[in-house]
Amino acid sequence: MANIIISQATEGGLTFYMPKKDLEVPVKSLEFNQPHKWGGALTLADGQRYYIDPLDTMPSLPKSLRAKRMD
Repeated sequence: MANIIISQATEGGLTFYMPKKDLEVPVKSLEFNQPHKWGGALTLADGQRYYIDPLDTMPSLPKSLRAKRMD
């Protein structure tokens, strides 16, 4: 699992940042994006997919999380 940071993009949407690889990519889709459930499968603009354990509430951003790569 990798440490990542999810933040609000200035033009709207979300940004995925992985400090270890200095990788910053817009988030194309997020499985759960409701006030009562947030997280799950993330699809990035470059096609990569990651999974973050869903949270019970929408977090304030930026937020550090653990993500697992999905193939």
